[in-house]
Amino acid sequence: MSQASTLFTNPPARKLRMFESTLVLPAIADAFRKLHPRTQLRSPVMFVVYIGSILTTLLAAQALGGQGEAPFGFIAATAVWLWFTVLFANFAEALAEGRSKAQAASLRSLKQSVTAKKLATPKHGTTWLPAPALELRKGHYVLVEAGDVIPVDGEVIEGVASVDESAITGESAPVIRESGGDFSSVTGGTRVLSDWLVVRVSANPGETFLDRMISMVEGAKRQKTPNEIALTILLVALTIVFLVVTVTLLPFSLFSVAAAGSGAPVTITVLIALLVCLIPTTIGGLLSAIGVAGMSRMMQANVIATSGRAVEAAGDVDVLLLDKTGTITLGNRQAAAFVPAPGVSEQQLADVAQLASLADDTPEGRSIVVLAKQKFNLREREMAALNAVFVPFTAQTRMSGVDIAERAIRKGAADTVRKYVASLGQPYPAEVARAVDDIARRGSTPLVVVDGGRVMGVVELKDIVKGGIKERFAELRRMGIKTVMITGDNQLTAAAIAAEAGVDDFLAEATPEDKLKLIRSYQSEGRLVAMTGDGTNDAPALAQADVAVAMNSGTQAAKEAGNMVDLDSNPTKLLEIVEIGKQMLMTRGSLTTFSISNDIAKYFAIIPAAFVGTYPQLKALDIMHLASPASAIMSAVIFNALIIMVLIPLALKGVRYRAIGAVALLRRNLLLYGVGGIVLPFIGIKAIDLLLAAFNLV
Repeated sequence: MSQASTLFTNPPARKLRMFESTLVLPAIADAFRKLHPRTQLRSPVMFVVYIGSILTTLLAAQALGGQGEAPFGFIAATAVWLWFTVLFANFAEALAEGRSKAQAASLRSLKQSVTAKKLATPKHGTTWLPAPALELRKGHYVLVEAGDVIPVDGEVIEGVASVDESAITGESAPVIRESGGDFSSVTGGTRVLSDWLVVRVSANPGETFLDRMISMVEGAKRQKTPNEIALTILLVALTIVFLVVTVTLLPFSLFSVAAAGSGAPVTITVLIALLVCLIPTTIGGLLSAIGVAGMSRMMQANVIATSGRAVEAAGDVDVLLLDKTGTITLGNRQAAAFVPAPGVSEQQLADVAQLASLADDTPEGRSIVVLAKQKFNLREREMAALNAVFVPFTAQTRMSGVDIAERAIRKGAADTVRKYVASLGQPYPAEVARAVDDIARRGSTPLVVVDGGRVMGVVELKDIVKGGIKERFAELRRMGIKTVMITGDNQLTAAAIAAEAGVDDFLAEATPEDKLKLIRSYQSEGRLVAMTGDGTNDAPALAQADVAVAMNSGTQAAKEAGNMVDLDSNPTKLLEIVEIGKQMLMTRGSLTTFSISNDIAKYFAIIPAAFVGTYPQLKALDIMHLASPASAIMSAVIFNALIIMVLIPLALKGVRYRAIGAVALLRRNLLLYGVGGIVLPFIGIKAIDLLLAAFNLV
């Protein structure tokens, strides 16, 4: 009746270095495999280079037979470097895919068989029979006890247990899973540490969360995004324009030579070199790698994106909807102030409140102890010497505290404490009642403290805004992104927290319908909206949002509605997701700018070299003073190939993210990658020309 084996026995895979041998060697092999024509057709720009490589190879073979249009060495060298251009582009894509495949392989290696305890009826204590996990189907029921591995994804319908999800999330702290609410979803492969759960299977074999993770990170299956398709169309259009221009140059050259009666017509090899250098081969060779690397970076952040479209949309987002609790605030209310009753000092109240909280393990109770220490240097006492008896909180009494001899110290909700004091025949001060009302109106939670029937005062518990969150929102504002806080609090509380956190707007007393209406309102203005959620009540809004990040700890409905799943269940991860999306778009835009601008130097290298024999006046364009026409052409072709290889790390790692506005970002990229794209080829081509001349290679 025990499990045959576990699904996850290994720790999460280590982070791979960019040029690790386990990635590079398979990528080199894949680069050659990708030379198949069907594979090359996926990138029209590189397909033109591929055809040019074949033609120059055939021309080299012809020259080897003694009938070439140019010396064999020149044509063969041109062919070799054109093949390198294709192979370098293939290598970039293969390396990006290899990183994703390595992540998928590490997940797949963890997937092993497990024997489940299948229940005949969905009730704890009933008979169960062993069944292989692969035979479980949606709607079946299984029992999972302490030490067992949860065999498949499901929903808890009975029981409560602590679950170790470190194999998936990487977090060592266990989480609580229970029936009902937003924490009823369990994932196959996680382990129950204590107690038991009755789970209803929610996925058939091949449809589990682990299966989806594996398929999502398979970069080879990535679909092109709308922006990528649009950019591809632009690159194809530029390629067609240059192709038409290049084709017409041959008859034009023949006519010019015949009319002038001198000179030599341009060769097909030179025209192919000219075409390859003028079309946007740099971005054409790296475009696919950029997209695959974007999804891989998302995976490294422990976020599973269902498609490249979701990653790209994250980069275009201009409205963020964020839940208040756990995202903007710490999620647990913290003691913020002691408000004493008449005749009681603040220190006396703090002393009694700390005594009542020493055995309270809740975040609220611990915060009361800490606040008393900070304000009055009150340290923990030797409670054993006092023969103290701690009174835990119960749903019936709604109070907790401590009994020290005949002294009963209690803290709890105001209405409960009022009844408790009345039952002892003690007065409840009107000043305390007013303080309770004031604290409640501010959106905080009042806890009334009583010592031996005497009301000592009120402890104010309030939501604490996370440190640094205001600066993060300021960064988003500089990027042109609007932040909207979503909360169930009243208007007054929501306004106070929104002002403290620095969000641009807020939605108070929010219902699922209100969230959905707000998202649709922004989308009707042409804006892209992102939001996070973990509950079933968030599912409609998640399904409507352009970027919907579901928490892995949330319900199955939320995860199915989202187009991303955060394995860490960290609501603030949405900010990082937007940064990764923007980084992918910045990388694509920067390298496109560089690719188009670096063609300028090639005009000054190849055009004078190709036509100076017919038109000597073109010698004036040779501002780099290259050694010879053959050296000029070869230098441009070599630079065109090498620049792809040089830019592979940038394409995979991404352009450094900067939280600046769109106009400033455009200006910076034009300066760095536009001007840099113009200057660098002049330096690179001249340097290659000097080397070729120094070693008499051309």
